[in-house]
Amino acid sequence: MKTVFLGIDHPAVAVKDIEKMTQWYCDVLGYEVYARTEKPVYIIKAPDGSFIEIMPEDGSPRRQRNVCTPGWSHLALRVSDMDKAIAALDRHHVSWEGDEFEAVGGGRIRNFTDPEGNMVQIVQR
Repeated sequence: MKTVFLGIDHPAVAVKDIEKMTQWYCDVLGYEVYARTEKPVYIIKAPDGSFIEIMPEDGSPRRQRNVCTPGWSHLALRVSDMDKAIAALDRHHVSWEGDEFEAVGGGRIRNFTDPEGNMVQIVQR
């Protein structure tokens, strides 16, 4: 089965303002629009070739959560230089969720939220 299941194609995030959030991920995190549907649903592509899907939310209330709330927890983005990544995100005034901490297996992690409150991590291993 190792030759059938190759890895993650994309996580998806449902948001209120699809255009604004797509632009934020492109401007702040360096993604580019790869594809768009009429709905609209966007597929955005990172410099390493990985994708994120941004789609419209359905109006359900957002549940309060943290990194250990059951279910998918956060989007972790690998960075080449943690200090440069933090400085870049500081220039965009992201909302940090606590201090930096050690990654499982070694490395550095820091959590922040995107403009709609979705948890994102930067990780340097």
